[in-house]
Amino acid sequence: MSEDAEYEALTVENLIPRLGQVSAVTDRVGGDPAGWSVTEVGDGNLNLVFIVTGPDGAVIVKQALPYVRLVGDSWPLPLYRAFYEFHALTRQATRDPGSVPEIYHFDEVQALIVMEYLSPHVILRTKLIAGEQVAGLGQRLGEFCARTAFRGSELCMKSAEKKADLALFSGSVEIPAITEALIFRDPYFAAEMNHHTKGLDPVVAHLRSDVAMKEQVQHLFRTFSAKAETMCHGDLHSGSAMCTDTQTRVIDPEFVFYGPMGFDLGMLVANYLMAYFSQPAHRSADSLNAYQEWILQVIIETVDTFMAEFKALWAAERTGMLYDRSQFEDQGHSSDNARDALLDEIWSDALGFCGIEMHRRILSLAHNADFEAIDDVAIRAPLEARNLMMGRDLILRRDMVADVRRLSDIARQFNGEDFL
Repeated sequence: MSEDAEYEALTVENLIPRLGQVSAVTDRVGGDPAGWSVTEVGDGNLNLVFIVTGPDGAVIVKQALPYVRLVGDSWPLPLYRAFYEFHALTRQATRDPGSVPEIYHFDEVQALIVMEYLSPHVILRTKLIAGEQVAGLGQRLGEFCARTAFRGSELCMKSAEKKADLALFSGSVEIPAITEALIFRDPYFAAEMNHHTKGLDPVVAHLRSDVAMKEQVQHLFRTFSAKAETMCHGDLHSGSAMCTDTQTRVIDPEFVFYGPMGFDLGMLVANYLMAYFSQPAHRSADSLNAYQEWILQVIIETVDTFMAEFKALWAAERTGMLYDRSQFEDQGHSSDNARDALLDEIWSDALGFCGIEMHRRILSLAHNADFEAIDDVAIRAPLEARNLMMGRDLILRRDMVADVRRLSDIARQFNGEDFL
């Protein structure tokens, strides 16, 4: 495919004629392109995704569409988001090797990326709904959050490099605008594209009338917009990880932006918690408690790993301008207190973003399958209410949740409440 060709959306029918001469594809798929198998598997909100299979292997072809697929062409989106996803993946691969799919080919004009086909991996959210466990899940994602947060910041990067990166990603405007609207604004008023489960109206009204909570949401929104600390994945949830029973990889960073170091961690923990609260509709009584407790242990492992890895990187890779060793170790002083104060700030931010994400996935446009797969709304609504009310609690009391074990205790408390 010529990179000078005018953009054209891929289809199952035209993909082989268009990519059959691209060596990044032919070298890995092998054989005569006429014999390749092409399957569209994209089930997300924005993009086309195809698996291309031949005698030697398979690749994933992902192409951006010029609109929000979930809504249609009434909501246009720039194709340049594929450019930023490509650059995010290359940086994540450097900052946490082995954490993301390998990139084979990028075509900026066609807004497509050819990348490693992860198999037998499946989406983490699917495994959580099915009640499956993933060994080492918390450790792997905790490492990813810590390494990308630390190594993408001026704790580690040279200032000129970080500022150049920040300038590059600042060109993405429309994609972060989706985050800004769907996460920080729309859940808290009657936005046009909002929808929520029948029966939740009393809880929704309570949240939207809670001025103190909305003030804190706006404080966190200001933090989101002002703290350009590190390159964030931007949409790290259980649909952005693919797993086997023992391995986890991170995908889909097209919502990448420079923001707070606690953002990705907060988004991830929120989605763990939504999986936790949804479980009574997915598990039998004899397996429910054990699986919910496993999810809480994953949350603990994720946060503990984040904290431990961040501290290790602080000791070994603090080469940027922030908290410079000349101010501490070179004078015989410890930087541990400064490090711990920063981690406390990151944890507080993460908890606030966690609470907001717990709201938006139920009240805004893009919901998740943890709850949406529950067909009986009489069962779904009370579970979502627990999730919404815990989100409120985290937004308001994030500075009083000392650690992840306290967070797990709060989840257990709300899991036994009835708010409807």
